[in-house]
Amino acid sequence: MLLIECSKIKKYFGDKLIIDVDSLKIYSDDRIGIVGINGVGKTTLIDILSQRLEPDEGLLKLYGKYSFISQLDLPESKNISKEMASKFGIKSTWDGNMSGGEKTRFKLAEALDNNSVMIFADEPTSNLDIEGIELIEKKFLEYKGALIVISHDRNFLDKLCNQILEIENGKIKIYNGNYSDYEEQKAQEIERAQFEYEEYVNEKKRLEEVIYSSKQKVKSIRKAPKRMGNSEARLHKMGNQKAKTNLDRAVKNIEKRIEHLEVKEKPKEQSRVKLDILNSSKLYSKIIIEGNNINKVFDNKIIFKNAEFKLHNGSRVALIGPNGSGKSTLIKMIMKNDDSIRIAQGAKIGYFSQDMDILNKDLSIIENVMYSSIYPENFARLLLARLLFKGESIYKKIDILSGGERVKVSFAKILLQDINLLILDEPTNYVDINTIKVMEETLREYDRTLLFVSHDRRFIDVVANQIMIIESQEIKAFSGNYMEYLSRNNKQENQNKEIEEQIIILKNRLTEVLGRLSMPSKQDDIEALDKEYYIILDKLKKLKE
Repeated sequence: MLLIECSKIKKYFGDKLIIDVDSLKIYSDDRIGIVGINGVGKTTLIDILSQRLEPDEGLLKLYGKYSFISQLDLPESKNISKEMASKFGIKSTWDGNMSGGEKTRFKLAEALDNNSVMIFADEPTSNLDIEGIELIEKKFLEYKGALIVISHDRNFLDKLCNQILEIENGKIKIYNGNYSDYEEQKAQEIERAQFEYEEYVNEKKRLEEVIYSSKQKVKSIRKAPKRMGNSEARLHKMGNQKAKTNLDRAVKNIEKRIEHLEVKEKPKEQSRVKLDILNSSKLYSKIIIEGNNINKVFDNKIIFKNAEFKLHNGSRVALIGPNGSGKSTLIKMIMKNDDSIRIAQGAKIGYFSQDMDILNKDLSIIENVMYSSIYPENFARLLLARLLFKGESIYKKIDILSGGERVKVSFAKILLQDINLLILDEPTNYVDINTIKVMEETLREYDRTLLFVSHDRRFIDVVANQIMIIESQEIKAFSGNYMEYLSRNNKQENQNKEIEEQIIILKNRLTEVLGRLSMPSKQDDIEALDKEYYIILDKLKKLKE
């Protein structure tokens, strides 16, 4: 069923054309993920598609009831059904004092409670922990309707989408499949563009060489020798003129062929950034941070109880756990040098927090970065270019940057400082997928110690080689990447299910044995039943342990 159709849609901000859509149709079975760099117009597009924003030009028709989820807006209704509230683990009435994660869950629950045929969602996974994101994935998969979602979570887009809509320079292009399919198709496009560019360059070069060769032949046409008679010289001259005319004609034809060659642009190459960190700042301690007997209580809620952990030199550690489990609390305790935490002597910490207070709003991007940089400006410019600050844009003042742009500048500033221990608290919030990939590549090259908090599962899997998990007021460690951690957990869950099933079977058998012992029949062997009773008790004890 057709839900949205639009044609010749244009939207300007000032003189700049932000959205330029020739034609777009959305149907009830479409699950569309919208991607593009920060500021490209993703939110503007879904605001237009949902008729929350009027286009400057073009026609748009929207059929049926829809729900809209935005991190900035309040929910349309302040009440949801108790059934839906229970499914999302929240109250049924909106409360402004709820946590960011609870507010997001409420908006999602309210959207799914509306019986709408279509949901628009602008960054629906923001403020959610991994458990919350997986819950939203499950609910969206169960939803029977169209989904148009902006997200920077690649796993989320992989799980939910059957189309990816890319916005670039105001234009849209739709790719069939999920985000991984989109990446593969983009890679093929780049490969094809590179091949076509090389073919174009080679053909142009070949034709230019033919022209050069022909012109050299023209120059080599000799005049008639003096010993020739007039008639012979005249014939020689006529032959030369004819040959020269033919060569000139051939040159002009080839020049026209060059003019008519379809020009192919060279695909843009992204420069790699490798941080060659100064050896003088290297730490040689085996343990960089160690916590022992960590205890923390907030408003009678126990966060940590006799918790402990060790951060080994050179490790890249992801700190994970549900919202409110104490991830940011632990980071702040480290930064405040809490009595229960010991940090290696000589540690120089680079710390990224969500308030981005390391930036001076009155200075430009390059001034902020270079103020504390130990690297030359050309290297700083290279890193900023990879983060899409190119040319004159590096002279923009921090005060006019978006949230995502400020995150990128903070990231660059921290990396370029004289540090040997990097601590990042949710570094991927508000930034586009391209920037997240740059962060991943850069952090994988970082050969010092890294501790970070993130709810982006793919980012965790790519960057981390160790996982620290906060659960039951303790801090547990796992050596390996995120997928290996999940695999172990799934294996453990399956083992637990098998144990639970065995326990149920043994308990049922124990009840039967006890019944027969209390009221034995003539056929019952009392001694054998008594022996089986103690064997079952022993098995149950071992399984429960």
